[in-house]
Amino acid sequence: MNEHFRVLSPEAPELQPIISGLFGEYAARYGDFFSRDAEVELTEWYLPPQGIFIVLEREGEIIATGAYKPYDPQTAEIKRIWTKSTLRKQGLAGRVVRELERFALHAGYSRIYLTTGFRQPEAVRLYLSEGYEPQFSLEIDPETYSQPPYDGRLRFTKILSLESLSKTA
Repeated sequence: MNEHFRVLSPEAPELQPIISGLFGEYAARYGDFFSRDAEVELTEWYLPPQGIFIVLEREGEIIATGAYKPYDPQTAEIKRIWTKSTLRKQGLAGRVVRELERFALHAGYSRIYLTTGFRQPEAVRLYLSEGYEPQFSLEIDPETYSQPPYDGRLRFTKILSLESLSKTA
């Protein structure tokens, strides 16, 4: 199979159906739960050198995506992890995360921060398997995090180093 990563603008026309589908998945899981404090996304956040948007292509078809943007001067925030629904559970999202980590380390970041929603157990498993440290209790029912004082986001962090990249490669 011919697979490769490619850097794209988040406004690339071929990404728009995928991004729409991703937000459709979020709406199906959460309704309007996160709409009350939705942030305005700026394209420049995801453009080099401070950010990046990548796609994994197979035979010319986009099968997975991911991005990061600056969170603070030392920290990149991972966003937009998506895998084509018919190809899930094949390790593609992990490959995207590792590629984003490599780009972030080479861009000068030393940490990664990310959030996932309280109704995405597959994402929690992914980030734990990739060495991310949960900033919440794994012992608590995730639905608890949808109630005040929480905001529904499950936060993770990871320190980046050449050694950390080789451990998950």
